[in-house]
Amino acid sequence: MIISFASLDGINVNEHFGWCERFYMYEVNENDFSLIKEIDSSIKHDDEIDKLEYKINCLENSDMVCVSQIGPKAANLVQKCGIYPMKSSDDTIEGVLKSLQNMIKDNPPLWLQRILLRKH
Repeated sequence: MIISFASLDGINVNEHFGWCERFYMYEVNENDFSLIKEIDSSIKHDDEIDKLEYKINCLENSDMVCVSQIGPKAANLVQKCGIYPMKSSDDTIEGVLKSLQNMIKDNPPLWLQRILLRKH
């Protein structure tokens, strides 16, 4: 599963989806996780829809995006593109990844089961 994080520092989940200038893309499974790449998402757009579409396109093959904040319009657009938006504040990227690993190992919630089933 691929998850991208909106982060100012590459360590914490501390950026708003629409304002994020850099996403950190990780691959995660029940046993490990690894950084795939950093994604530059710093191009500015005046039109809100153009900005949101640009941010979504930056996420490429992500199954999830983890952000500190996301507006309802953005969350809707993200979901329509098959990416699950997840809000997480005051968490580290590593903490979220370990939490996801535990959910995958134990009894994944329905939303996570759907993502995992798409990958097979």
